[in-house]
Amino acid sequence: MNRRHHRLIAVAVLLMSSHMARAEVVAPDSAKALELSQSVIGSQVRDYAFTDSNGRARRLADYRNKPLLVNFVYTGCTQACPLTVRFLSRAITQARQALGPEAFAIVTIGFNQPFDTPQAMHALAAQHGIADPNWDFLSPAPGAIEALAGEFGFTWYATPKGFDHVTQVTVVDANGRIYRQIYGENFDVPMLIEPLKQLITGTPAPAGDWRALLEKVRLFCTVYDRSSGRYRLDYSLFVGMAIGIMILGAGVTSLLREWRSQRAVTSDK
Repeated sequence: MNRRHHRLIAVAVLLMSSHMARAEVVAPDSAKALELSQSVIGSQVRDYAFTDSNGRARRLADYRNKPLLVNFVYTGCTQACPLTVRFLSRAITQARQALGPEAFAIVTIGFNQPFDTPQAMHALAAQHGIADPNWDFLSPAPGAIEALAGEFGFTWYATPKGFDHVTQVTVVDANGRIYRQIYGENFDVPMLIEPLKQLITGTPAPAGDWRALLEKVRLFCTVYDRSSGRYRLDYSLFVGMAIGIMILGAGVTSLLREWRSQRAVTSDK
């Protein structure tokens, strides 16, 4: 982890440090929070039960077979959580444009139980105008939040005015294994899109599925343009590879012709 990530996690954990100081509450240890968050990378997350914002029963296993983004909020938050959701909504829009509308799923989990009800989570999504069919707002089953948060390396602390918590987005692979943690109320969008792209392109396409193969080629050629701050298609790598193959093929053909010519001369002698 570089210094920038340490600063991000420190800010994320100490979002309410000023009012905490006034209340003489000991600030949480950001280094330990970061250590816990990083320690779960590579671990398999167990299946958990939820109720979504429409009252439907869901399980974490329902989101397998494609990458999943997971973040935690509490609906009573008036500072960090709304900022996080708004920024994440913009980042997800860019990710959908770059990777495809069905390429990954995202869930936002309310950790302040029993208050983050399905109705409260529905209101949160509506407040931010989120209508993405692959983005669910979930309330965990009673008594499950501590174990669930532990598996995602998520830490929160009660304060006189609410909660301080790690602001993170967890990237989970198609098999339910934690792949990456991203920190802060906002971040460079490629920090979110690149891990998703790695997971999607690293999964073998089904045999004989040309559409899936072509989609992988498209994703491979989708690159981040820093000048515009957007992702775009760049087929120059494949064009360069094609030219290289043509040059190599021409060279091999020439060598074969020379070899055959030399062999013919040797045979005549």
